[in-house]
Amino acid sequence: MRAVFSALSGALFGAGLLVSGMVDTVKVQGWLDVFGAWDPTLAFVMGGAILPMAIAWIVAERRKTSVLGTPIPAKPNQKLDTNLILGSAMFGAGWGLVGLCPGPALAASFLNGVSGLVFLVAMVAAMVATPALRRALTAIGDTAWTSAR
Repeated sequence: MRAVFSALSGALFGAGLLVSGMVDTVKVQGWLDVFGAWDPTLAFVMGGAILPMAIAWIVAERRKTSVLGTPIPAKPNQKLDTNLILGSAMFGAGWGLVGLCPGPALAASFLNGVSGLVFLVAMVAAMVATPALRRALTAIGDTAWTSAR
């Protein structure tokens, strides 16, 4: 049953991306081009996403388990830390350069031919490489801190 709901949710999400124009890189880059040919239509997409999510948060706070019986995870930590700030900056830079974030990129990868698939492969490679890079940078930082003492 969980697989069925996952497939339905993914299909609904993908359909929403297509209908809203979020898989069109020109439209997304137009939204990001505030000082040029700005296209404000994606503000309605974001507004349309915020309202149901706010309702979902209210419902989730009152429940211990989901409709399918799985536990609802605890509310995430809301502190600003280096990971959140750097991750947000990298996400925004990638979104601005390419005109797609991961969800629409997955949907667009099948619509944009070879260039969409190249982007998808590069995005997955970065996701796979990030944990190893983080461990390496942490080790370098620990070594630099130890030798500085």
